[in-house]
Amino acid sequence: MIQARVAWTQQSQFEGTAKSGVKVIMDGASKTENSPMELVLIALCGCTASDVVSILQKKREPFTGVEVSAQAEKAPEPPRVYTDIKLFYRISGNVSRKAVEDAVRLSEEKYCSVSAMLSKTATITYQIQLDSQ
Repeated sequence: MIQARVAWTQQSQFEGTAKSGVKVIMDGASKTENSPMELVLIALCGCTASDVVSILQKKREPFTGVEVSAQAEKAPEPPRVYTDIKLFYRISGNVSRKAVEDAVRLSEEKYCSVSAMLSKTATITYQIQLDSQ
């Protein structure tokens, strides 16, 4: 079982913790910290990046960098869920395009639990950029 908690600190700010004990500060108004919805988008990038790194390592692909960024649109009315998310993968190193495409596809279709949850309300697309070194 995974547990998490948040505690109000001031104004619209909260301090969150989970099993790791690492504190995350968030701001419901997005003025001083990431908002909860921004943290969800960051979690998506982190989840899929972790999958891609793991898969490329298992394939022994000589990558030197992996960066995932996202752009998202939210519904105009509450609940303002994400409706459209575009992921941008930037992979550095002498890697094969097919290996990267396979890793991204496997992350999206099989491994990334954050993507699986968000895909219930959002269309998720992606673009891959390879930077050979």
